[in-house]
This record gives sequence, C-alpha cells and structure tokens, in this order.
Amino acid sequence: MLGNNDNRTPAHPNAVFPIAPDYHARVTNERFILGLDLDGCTADFYRGLRPIAAEWLGVAEASLHPEPTYGLPEWGVPEAPGGYKALHRFAVTQRDLFGCLEPMARAPQVLRELSTQEVQIRIITHRLFIGRFHMTAVQQTIAWLDRHDIPYYDLCFMGDKKAVGADLYIEDTPKNVEQLREDGAEVIVYANSTNREVPGPRAENWDQVAELVLAAQERWRGAALSR
Repeated sequence: MLGNNDNRTPAHPNAVFPIAPDYHARVTNERFILGLDLDGCTADFYRGLRPIAAEWLGVAEASLHPEPTYGLPEWGVPEAPGGYKALHRFAVTQRDLFGCLEPMARAPQVLRELSTQEVQIRIITHRLFIGRFHMTAVQQTIAWLDRHDIPYYDLCFMGDKKAVGADLYIEDTPKNVEQLREDGAEVIVYANSTNREVPGPRAENWDQVAELVLAAQERWRGAALSR
C-alpha cells in the first residue's frame, strides 16, 4: 500500500492510494462509500482519445465515429499493429492522455457537492492494466484530479473493482457492470455509446448521477437504522 506522496512505480497493477481526508469533514467508517470509475464516467475518455487515435492511425479525425462501441472496432483499432494496447501505450506515454482529458460536464462540481453530503468518494480505476508505464499513469491521474479539484478519499488502481468494496458504484464498461451486479453490488451505469444495451439504473449526465447517489444514500441510511 502506497501513500499519495510515494513516487515509486507500483509493483502490481492493483494498487491502493489512501488520501488524507482533509477536503471536507473527517471521514469515518459510517459514511456512505461511492465507488467511482474515471474513464467514460468522470473523464470524457473517448472524446479525448479520438484525436490521438486519428494521429496514431494516420487518418483524419473526422473519419472516426464520435460514438464508438467497446473495443473501438469502428475506428479500426483491433486490426492496427499492436491493437488497442499499442494505442493506449502511445496515448498515455507520448500524448499525456490521462492528463489532458476533459471532465464530463459538471462531474467535478457534483462530486464536490456529494462530498459535502457525507459521501465518501472511492475512485476505482483499471488504468494500470498495461505494464511498464505505471508511474506515468499514476502521476497523470493524480495531477488531473488535483487540477480539476475533484475530491476523493481513496484512489484505487484495481481490475477487480468489487475487491475494494463500496455501497454504490458508477461504471460504464459493460463487463464491469455485469461482474459487479453478479457479485450483488448496486451499480449506476453512466450512459455512453459503449453500453447502450446495459440495463439501468442509468445516468445520462452528472445531475442525474447526483439524484441517484443521494437516493441510494438515503436507502443505505434507512437500512443502517433498521439493523
């Protein structure tokens, strides 16, 4: 387990960074935990990746469909040399992908408000799924969160998102939603072009996220009182 000031490259792609809870009121074990995905939920991943993919593929950006499906087959990425992993490595190490993404509209503002409502934000992202540039990915991620003033208590780099636990998850990747629900977790699907067939509850924007999270928190409080 590494602190947020530790600049070593994580030895394993599952790393957890506990962050000092000084953004708002003191965090306790009695707070509602929101498991938050970054790419495709908090960060506008596909819009940010599109111009980089166009450069890497050697095509005009306008030729790449603005609403791709999972795996980017519409962009021809699976057939390109090295496939998605090669594109991802180029985007992060050569074009600062995780540092230059735009937040989803109103995501930082809503997350700051939720934090004042005693929602403990636990970021759970699988950004370390490719080896050999973990330090770069981690540094870009932390700098991006700070630059956009996004509050969080834990920063977890995990493939198995259920392993770190949360009372509610926000996720966009279909296979992650399916796995979390199979494990009995409550999940809000952040809607985008990769998950149109995934059943709800779904949020089309961050104001809808706020409504769904606060409603889930109320149910959690009610269940806690009845125990």
